Amino acid sequence: MRTPARRRSRGAGPLALVSVLLGLLLLLAPTASAAGGLDDAAAALKQGRVYVDPAMAGRFDQSQADALTEKIRKADKPIFVAVVPAADPYGARTVFEDLRTKVGVTGTYAIWRGDQFQARSDKAALSSASAERIAGASFRSHPGDIGGTLNDFVDTAAPQVKGHGVNSDKGGVSTAAVVVPLALLALAGTGVFLLFRRAKRRKEEQRRAELAQLRQVVDEDITAYGEELDRLDFVPSAPDADDVQRGDYTHALDSYEKAKRLMDGAEGPEDVKPVTEALEDGRFALATLAARRDARPLPERRPPCFFDPRHGPSVLDAEWTPAGGAVRAVPVCRADADRLAAGQDPDIRTVPTAHGPQPYWNAGPAYGPWAGGYFGGGGLLPGLLVGTMLGSMMATPAYAAGPVDAGAGYDGGDVSGADFNSSDFGGGFDGGDFGGGGDFGGGGDFGGGF
Repeated sequence: MRTPARRRSRGAGPLALVSVLLGLLLLLAPTASAAGGLDDAAAALKQGRVYVDPAMAGRFDQSQADALTEKIRKADKPIFVAVVPAADPYGARTVFEDLRTKVGVTGTYAIWRGDQFQARSDKAALSSASAERIAGASFRSHPGDIGGTLNDFVDTAAPQVKGHGVNSDKGGVSTAAVVVPLALLALAGTGVFLLFRRAKRRKEEQRRAELAQLRQVVDEDITAYGEELDRLDFVPSAPDADDVQRGDYTHALDSYEKAKRLMDGAEGPEDVKPVTEALEDGRFALATLAARRDARPLPERRPPCFFDPRHGPSVLDAEWTPAGGAVRAVPVCRADADRLAAGQDPDIRTVPTAHGPQPYWNAGPAYGPWAGGYFGGGGLLPGLLVGTMLGSMMATPAYAAGPVDAGAGYDGGDVSGADFNSSDFGGGFDGGDFGGGGDFGGGGDFGGGF
């Protein structure tokens, strides 16, 4: 078994090599033009550097910018910060969209303009509402203090922004490319390749670990469904069984076999979603069969019980208040509806975590595909789970999507160029207005009403 010390020594070579190269590149990299402007700002942001327009250098100097750049680099998040004057070419209605277009990288953008501060974000990195709230809180905590505001913003936003930062050596350092010996560049390329390979390996290891965690829970679900089938007192050849009932029964059996087959072939957390979809479909077939046999009205196609999908299809929506949360209506089975009506706790499904058993909605993003298979129709869960770990993850466009790497999440820092939806970048952009609909009481202007 490889020891931690050996693992560290194995990775030390590539890391040290890349560090040396980056140091040389930084020494040789040309400084930004004193003229300032959108092009200079975009070039700096592409390289992962905090941009300070020369007109603002007296209020936020280079040493402060370098320290903030290093903080963002260590956070490894796609956060872009610019300090610019309240003057052309940084128009109040256009500066965010102009910089986002020229930088062309998915992320969270924070701009101090003149005496105001605001932030916008691509939804894939951070919700627009979160970016605006963090910017407002940081601004109000450090009135008139650019350094305090920007550091506060980065400290607060970094843990919430999804993805990875841009490469600090990206952005075209042509002089360094000529001066640095070709042999050193080739050697550094080897080191970068090794780093990427290690990162990919770690990502695969994470997916396997998440799948192993999910497999235990899904196997419990499949076993519980199989036991329901075993308890079912239905004989297809019985005189009172008709073809419609036999169809429901066959559907329920096929769903069971499909769930087992899909789980046996699962290679990542995202492969769990069709498994729980099959189990949900099978349980509805069983509920339909039971209604036909008892000559009752057929059940409405509803989502499974919110508290535990193994309870089967829900029968009504009941009000429930999670610990520390707001009251909300959730779909529940008859037994849980009776418990809630009697003032008792519902029978909540818990799953194993590093901190002991937890309700599935507090067990982390690995359970997104599991819950998505049960409740994926219509985007139900994000609204039910507002304020929970799983609910925050499911509020992204990736929720309930096809076979993507749902276990790994958003990698961030993606190059999109000018091909981005401005309505998804900051929300309330309304013609590109810096204040948009997300101002903090400034009447929609740049933000003077913070």
